[in-house]
Amino acid sequence: MENDKKIFGVRKNIFFLGLVSFFNDFSAEIVQSVMPAFLTVTLGAPAFFVGFIEGAADALASTLKPISGWFSDKIGKRKGMAVLGYSISVGIRLFLTLAQNFWQVFGLRMGDRIGKGMRDAPRDAMIAESVPREELGRSYGLHRAMDALGATLGPLLAFFLLPFLGGSYRVLFLISFFLGLGAIGSFVLVKEKGRDDEKDRPQVAPTKLKWDIFKENKKFIFIVLTIFIFGLGALPTGLILLKTREIGSIGQIPLMYFVYSLIFVLASVPLGRLADKIGGRIVIIFGFLFAIISYLGLAQASHIMSMTIFFITLGIYSAATDGIQRMLAAQMLSKDLLATGQGFLNMALGFSSLVAGVLGGILWTKFGSSSALYYAAIFSFLGLVVFIIVSKIKKGPVD
Repeated sequence: MENDKKIFGVRKNIFFLGLVSFFNDFSAEIVQSVMPAFLTVTLGAPAFFVGFIEGAADALASTLKPISGWFSDKIGKRKGMAVLGYSISVGIRLFLTLAQNFWQVFGLRMGDRIGKGMRDAPRDAMIAESVPREELGRSYGLHRAMDALGATLGPLLAFFLLPFLGGSYRVLFLISFFLGLGAIGSFVLVKEKGRDDEKDRPQVAPTKLKWDIFKENKKFIFIVLTIFIFGLGALPTGLILLKTREIGSIGQIPLMYFVYSLIFVLASVPLGRLADKIGGRIVIIFGFLFAIISYLGLAQASHIMSMTIFFITLGIYSAATDGIQRMLAAQMLSKDLLATGQGFLNMALGFSSLVAGVLGGILWTKFGSSSALYYAAIFSFLGLVVFIIVSKIKKGPVD
């Protein structure tokens, strides 16, 4: 492996890719932490729309990920597509300052997710190509931690800045745009690694999107299937944050997002290292259990302190599953299908997120927050059961 110098225990390329995600999420989560309030209070959107917009946005991004992943594998390049994707998303944030109704926000959010759909699969493939197999867990963990660190500072900055800005969300969006430029600039430090040697490169580049990736990589389908089922109950964080309005005040939404993101940061690297040692299967099961605890706890929460506790467990759940899912996918796929496979995995996550966002939003609007959170707990439990059964039948896919 070229350039074995490390920063904070990971290879330089991993750190710099983490820096890209840090700046992008610092910028993006300033916006996302106040978006529920901006949509429902400033623009008058119903709670249903908050779940719908997040689910639809994730579904669009996830539909594009297998295509961008396939194209990246086809040309054997990653960096250019990733830079373009990040540039689109950052640019969109500037136009949020002009939005006058929630349908305009919907359109801009779709544009933002087009950028995400272009960048994620090539970026995740770059991570896998930058490290040996035994460092995948800690590498994805560090990357997700830096991503989450940005996501932690974003809501915190929003919480403290809003009073000084006179509650102006539009000025806050402008600040987020300028911070996002740091993500694009950080790519100067990222090197295109490519495959380790020419023998890893396919003799003939694929000319069509290979939907039979599941036949060629039978282990992979188990991960995709179980994560899809579990994802049917994974409510968008923006929707869950509306619980804060019922217990505390709307101004505490960024603060709860900060708590969630901080725990994500603190837990991601240790859980990634643990996955390298004991396998990703056990860590993901651990994460699924914490998701169930979080949803059930938030459904019953009636005080700001109890809600804070369950946002902490929600952060642990995310840290135990987010990067580890990508780790498992990278371990199962050949190098010429890395980006394609990551794209398929993310597509499954996105479509399940759409269902969870729409159904959760409807339940939240019609029957209250508790019904939506109980729905999430039920499907999380179902996903856990299926994951355990699959791992017993065929241990290979999830070891």
